Amino acid sequence: MPNLQNTAYDSPVDVLTEDQARDALAALAQDLSDANKAYHTDDAPKIDDATYDHLKRKNAEIEARFPHLKRADSPSDQVGARAADGFSKVAHEIKMLSLGNAFDDADVFDFDERIRKYLNITTADETLAYTAEPKIDGVSLALTYKNGALITAATRGDGEIGENVTANALTIQDIPQHIENAPELLEVRGEVYMSHADFAALNARQEATGGKTFANPRNAAAGSLRQLDSTITSERPLRFFAYAWGVLSSPLADTQFASIERLAALGFAINPLTKICKSPEALIAHYTDIAAARADLGYDIDGVVYKVDALAYQRRLGFRSTTPRWAIAHKFPAELAWTRLNAIDIQVGRTGALSPVARLQPVTVGGVVVSNATLHNEDYIAGIGGDGQPIRDGQDIRCGDMVQVYRAGDVIPKIAAVDISKRTQSKPYVFPDHCPECASPAIREDGDAVRRCTGGLICPAQAVERLKHFVSRAAFDIEGLGAKQVAYFFDDDTLPVKEPADIFTLKDRDETGFTKLENRDGFGKTSVKKLFQAIDEKRTIPLNRLLFSLGIRHLGESSAALIARHYGGWATLERALTTATIGDGDIWDYLLSIDGVGAVMATSLVMAFQNPAERASIDRLIAQLDVQDMPQVALSQSPVAGKTVVFTGTLEKMTRAEAKARAESHGAKVSGSVSAKTDILVAGPGAGSKATKAETLGVTVLDEDAWIALIGEA
Repeated sequence: MPNLQNTAYDSPVDVLTEDQARDALAALAQDLSDANKAYHTDDAPKIDDATYDHLKRKNAEIEARFPHLKRADSPSDQVGARAADGFSKVAHEIKMLSLGNAFDDADVFDFDERIRKYLNITTADETLAYTAEPKIDGVSLALTYKNGALITAATRGDGEIGENVTANALTIQDIPQHIENAPELLEVRGEVYMSHADFAALNARQEATGGKTFANPRNAAAGSLRQLDSTITSERPLRFFAYAWGVLSSPLADTQFASIERLAALGFAINPLTKICKSPEALIAHYTDIAAARADLGYDIDGVVYKVDALAYQRRLGFRSTTPRWAIAHKFPAELAWTRLNAIDIQVGRTGALSPVARLQPVTVGGVVVSNATLHNEDYIAGIGGDGQPIRDGQDIRCGDMVQVYRAGDVIPKIAAVDISKRTQSKPYVFPDHCPECASPAIREDGDAVRRCTGGLICPAQAVERLKHFVSRAAFDIEGLGAKQVAYFFDDDTLPVKEPADIFTLKDRDETGFTKLENRDGFGKTSVKKLFQAIDEKRTIPLNRLLFSLGIRHLGESSAALIARHYGGWATLERALTTATIGDGDIWDYLLSIDGVGAVMATSLVMAFQNPAERASIDRLIAQLDVQDMPQVALSQSPVAGKTVVFTGTLEKMTRAEAKARAESHGAKVSGSVSAKTDILVAGPGAGSKATKAETLGVTVLDEDAWIALIGEA
């Protein structure tokens, strides 16, 4: 189950404030990281695929609305989980990426539209072919063949480093040990799975011999493939479908479908339901056919994967950080369940937001036990949506109601409906107008869907949440100092931690204090030593992580990294933010020239560094640290490597997204505005004020053809 100690991430995206969004992304990053470890490393998933998919979708939607809040450890930039100990590690020469998701027909049409727009395919009658194949619910595996012999088999791991399971792969009947007439170097990628019949038989054998039984075929396949003793794997009925490839010494074919057929000719099992489709309508029709046949396939699938068929188009489309632009997974829908709402609790977040949480009679939804659900805000409880219109036919939610829990869509889990006929509580729920933690007034400003505690630093809930943010995974990430320990030290009278700098004085205060930490419950000599050592190790911190850890409003991990790279070091950044004038001057303009930094975020940054109380807290922290400058990225041989480039006007030979991606692939930095730091302005037809400003500043101005020639892609 996701951690609902902070439920801001369950609120509808369109009603989130920036502070709520920041809290939401932090909670999502933690939940999804835990889910990845449970699924990929421990083979013991805590949430089902539908929940995982929609948590990632929620994260992506928040990042799309608040791009400047994207975290350095964003789940959007992560694949799988770190390889487990016990196996040697294998580095994937070409990353093993995950797929973006589609959840309904509209998403499929949007996918096709994005592809056409990116490729500049403007006429509707121009055919764009796709392959469509079942998405096997198994374990990803990469098989490397050299001169026809299988030399390495590796799990996906985190997409970059996997586990070497070659000995186990050699026991799987569907995986050939030798192949003929193949490229000299060939990496075949596919999915290890277990059929329903084999799974049932395995569990029966395990139960009869007192062994471990498995929750589902995917868990059984993962546990069997990742045995340290390959003789155990050899006794497990594992199968393998090939569906892709990695590194190649020569191409298999010119299209996705022909390449898969080539793999079949080499002796690999491919899914017989793979089909060429030449329109979104055809994709959806094949999806419908596969969904109808799903129960009779004999193995688990959780959707259908669509891929652009032409490999030349795939190369042009390229990749995002963790997903290819040319592929998407159309997932099957999740489930609903009815249960009773026992209570409504109010939790207070880092920014004072009062978040209502439904405490439910535990109920199984899609194979996962749900006991908590978000109630978003007071309007949602009252039956009013983010647009002010009625939801659930205007029915409010009351303690004791029978409610329908819905675990798909953009909110997980949420209450989709109320059974009024079974209502036992006649009084509507009254949302508190005072903070349940510090009793300060909780006010709701005009235009804000959230009621907030006005207590500020006197509110213990807010202070603790800020410290939790400071030690979070994307910030200082101090081993042994998590949310539980932060709360402990915050309330402690002898070794209190009220602000970040206090963490780094713990050891000195413990040494001079009368009561030693190691004499307390939960702290032994070894654990105390490890804690102090972990704290000392984090005294050296990269600039981007430090900047994010400060919890400055509107500043996420991705934006912190952008700003840190822009300024390079703490001294330069501190000097700029201390002397900047909001809305005016070269220093302000230079800050705004960062692509992704707007006036709201810039204002928040400057105010934080120029607020006396906040600045004093920052200075006390900096005195304890060694802040590392951002490393210089190795430049390519391209003539635009290291240059700052701005695109303006209408590009005619490529879309703006493709132009930006190409520029960055050549080592250039793409900015959204022209300043004295700009090196090149690429101006298409309709270029306006940016072109004028560039000429005034003496910036090199190129048309699209000159730009393409410069980067050597003419």
